[in-house]
Amino acid sequence: MTSLPRRVYGASPWHLLLMVGVLALIAYAGTRLLHGGDPWMIAVWFAGGALLHDLVLVPAYTLVGRAVRRVGRRVGRHAGRGAGRRGSTAVPDLVLVPATASGLLLLVYLPLILGPPDAYVSKTGLTGEPFAARWLLVSAVLLAASAAVGAARARRAARRDRPG
Repeated sequence: MTSLPRRVYGASPWHLLLMVGVLALIAYAGTRLLHGGDPWMIAVWFAGGALLHDLVLVPAYTLVGRAVRRVGRRVGRHAGRGAGRRGSTAVPDLVLVPATASGLLLLVYLPLILGPPDAYVSKTGLTGEPFAARWLLVSAVLLAASAAVGAARARRAARRDRPG
């Protein structure tokens, strides 16, 4: 027997509460964004971002993911660990996840990394100087965390595969 909110809404009441909160946050951000800007340019920016993502970035993600997985399978096969699905995808995923996060951060903050526009400097009083160093630092931390996860998995697999 399902509860009334689940039958009516299709998910738990917590999901509904979360969705209402997210929509409220989006509405607040939208009003802040439209308060000082040109609504048409913002709409063009969103449409351009959606088109860029769907027509350029998704095919690029797919091609890079396939290439990294193919290389990972070859490396795993040559190392004698390519028999299982987990062994063939673990290393590529340890590279793809931090690389994707780093790439998305670069995409979002690229204008500030390359040098902020005059409007940014005049409105915030901040230079874009620390953005490149911070992006590199975040990327290094993501890759180091991924390497630590890979080392822990390798250690666990070595213990499991050890005879006796």
